[in-house]
Amino acid sequence: MIGQGVLRECLLDDRVKSVIAVVRAPLGFTHPRLRELMHRDFTDFSSLAAEFAAVDACFFCLGVSSAGKGEDEYRRITYDYTLAAARALPANPSLTFIYVSGEGADSTERGRSMWARVKGRTENALLAMPFHAYVFRPGYIQPRHGATSKTPAYRWLYIGLSWLYPLLRRLLPRHVTTTENLGRAMLAVAGRGGAGEHILYSPEINRAAAEGR
Repeated sequence: MIGQGVLRECLLDDRVKSVIAVVRAPLGFTHPRLRELMHRDFTDFSSLAAEFAAVDACFFCLGVSSAGKGEDEYRRITYDYTLAAARALPANPSLTFIYVSGEGADSTERGRSMWARVKGRTENALLAMPFHAYVFRPGYIQPRHGATSKTPAYRWLYIGLSWLYPLLRRLLPRHVTTTENLGRAMLAVAGRGGAGEHILYSPEINRAAAEGR
């Protein structure tokens, strides 16, 4: 869902000259500035290293709910997939890597919540790598412009809460954002060239989105 929203904003922004989308299933549409790369093994991106050679930024939007998953499975998807992608990127200190984490992630890696520890470990590993790494920790994310979650329960949740979003935005402004704002904020942060805070919550995400319009 997040990837759909971010991709839309990238393709709408004329400053973005080209986009490489690494996917496991076809996107179902084409665009003159979009290259779609089908890839199955998300623990190993070495075969795509040549494709990544000239990239300026990586927006890593893959994520999964921890519900019903053991720690090993959740860590494989959350930590292993993310670090495999980061390590396949060129050794370019000016490259920007933006990772979508979540509000409540545990930077100490010692808390009781399994998902928060794994997210925190992933964040820490990325922030220690030799590029401009940024972590987005959004709370509730409202899908916009047709973006839909692949998780059935989440789809129904978003449908049920869509009419409440204006109220949530007024009552809990520090904990809500949209897929549109996530995409715009990523583009704005990538354009900073390494300036600014490296962990952004919903207020910072929304502010960066507004500044980048």
